[in-house]
Amino acid sequence: MDLFDEIAAKIKGKGKTIVFPEGADKRILGAAIRLKNDGLVEPILLGKEEDIKTTARQNNLDSDGLRIIDPATYPESDKQEMFDALLERRKGKNTPEQVKKMLEDVSYFGTMLVYMGKADGMVSGAVHSTGSTVRPALQIIKTKPNAHRISGAFLMKKGEQRYIFADCAINIELDAPTMAEVAVQSAETAKLFGIDPKVALLSFSTKGSAKGDMVTKVAEAVKKVHEMEPDLAADGEMQFDAAVVPEVAKLKAPDSKVAGHANVFIFPSLEAGNIGYKIAQRLGGFTAVGPILQGLNAPIADLSRGCSEDDAYKVAIITAAQAL
Repeated sequence: MDLFDEIAAKIKGKGKTIVFPEGADKRILGAAIRLKNDGLVEPILLGKEEDIKTTARQNNLDSDGLRIIDPATYPESDKQEMFDALLERRKGKNTPEQVKKMLEDVSYFGTMLVYMGKADGMVSGAVHSTGSTVRPALQIIKTKPNAHRISGAFLMKKGEQRYIFADCAINIELDAPTMAEVAVQSAETAKLFGIDPKVALLSFSTKGSAKGDMVTKVAEAVKKVHEMEPDLAADGEMQFDAAVVPEVAKLKAPDSKVAGHANVFIFPSLEAGNIGYKIAQRLGGFTAVGPILQGLNAPIADLSRGCSEDDAYKVAIITAAQAL
């Protein structure tokens, strides 16, 4: 069974509701129609109904039966309830006037639907920037208990091969505690895709073969991972070849239970992670699904602005699975 067939089977019939702030975008509309017709997700599209219907007509899409919410015409009683909830959530940080302005932004409006339990998750980013999606999530949804930060992972898929790459989207500079937390978060994400996590914390050094602050940072991160999750198979610092090639692992890290068999890769910086996943995608022929935001109290997904309808469809499936 294909990976997404497996995940779809988990969410089918569960009635999970996903809000799409960019409802008039043809990619989002097409994905929402497929999700509803396949019985996987109950989509909520934000935007002017006329704009959404126009997009549907222009692209020969059947939008009948889709739930559409126009924030501008949202019922006054519901709007007041949302305003009061956000004002309380941002108490001491935003004025009533600022809160009112925030709710005119579809990203904040959609995030509030999730926060108030009127949607199980949100998928955005086809039109909006990562900041526009992540900022409301951090301000309103916030991080899980005991989590100090969020991170962005990609599922890298090619045939039967499945890997997790992180952090490829959020944290520009990763210190040792951040890298450790990203490792633990990514191991949980791996399980969502049926991956038994074997986590490699990557570097240009393997087990002390090179020296420097960047190497020391990764070695310290590994120790912190073991403190946080003693039973998690995680190791480093490790070069990529030692992490994935058994013959190289025998030479460079013969005592490691992860080396040569890693399937979750934690990069030492956003720069490295972003470059790494794009190389795998463009030269290695892997499909990159994500970024999958990790560490939030509720699932919020950030699409790439270059995403396809199929990308939006698959990310929504993942978001619904995170909400189970």
